[in-house]
Amino acid sequence: MAGKSAAQRVGRLITAVKGHDYHVDEALPGSYLLGVLAQRAIMKARGVARTGLGRKVFLGRGARLRGASRFRCGRGCTIAEGAYLDAMSTDGVVWGSNVSLGRNSRIECVGSLEHLGKGMRVGDNTGLGTDCLYGAAGGISIGSNVMVGNYVSFHSENHVHTDTARPMREQGVTHQGISVGDDVWIGAKATVLDGARIGRGVIIAAGAVVTAGEYEDYGIYGGVPARKIGSRQA
Repeated sequence: MAGKSAAQRVGRLITAVKGHDYHVDEALPGSYLLGVLAQRAIMKARGVARTGLGRKVFLGRGARLRGASRFRCGRGCTIAEGAYLDAMSTDGVVWGSNVSLGRNSRIECVGSLEHLGKGMRVGDNTGLGTDCLYGAAGGISIGSNVMVGNYVSFHSENHVHTDTARPMREQGVTHQGISVGDDVWIGAKATVLDGARIGRGVIIAAGAVVTAGEYEDYGIYGGVPARKIGSRQA
C-alpha cells in the first residue's frame, strides 16, 4: 500500500466506518497511514474486550469507562487515550454515531454520592475535544455536527450561596442543564455554565464564558461574560 493508492484505500475504509465520504490527503505516506490503521485496529480490539459494546467503540490506551451499563452509542465512536467517562446517572450517557471524546477529556455525571446526576446526550458526528471537562450532573445535551475545541469545560451545576451564616458547601446545589444545538463551534478554552441554551449554528469564541441564558441561532458570541459580537447570517 503506497502513495496515492494508500490514501484512496484508507479513505474508502474510513468512509465505510463513518457512513459518509472521507478523503485522505494524498501527501500522507503509506507508512504513516499503515501506522494509523494499526493503532485504530488495536483501539477497536480494546473496545470489544473492555466495553461490552461490541465493535461500536474505539478505546484508546489508558481510557476508562465506568457505569458502562448506562452508556449507549452508535457506530464508529471513539474514547481516546487517557479519557474518562463515568456514565452512572439517571438518564445515562447516550451518543449517536461517529462521536469522539478527545485525549484526556472527562465526562462526569455524578457530582457526589449524595446526588445521582442526570447525564448527557450527544448527536451524530460530534467531536468533544481534548483536555475537556463535561460536568453532566445537571444534564448536558449536545446536537449533531458540533465541534468542541480543546480545554473547554461544561458545568451543569451551581452551588447555593444565599446563606452567609453557613458554608457554601453545605447549602446544596441547583441544576438547570445545558443545551447545545446542531452545527455549533465552541472555541478553545471556552467555559459553558449551567442554564446556557446555545442555538443552532452558533459560534462561541475562544476563551468565552457562556453564562445562563439564550444564545440565538447563528449568532457569534465572545467575551467574559459572552455577548453577541456578530451573526453568521447576512
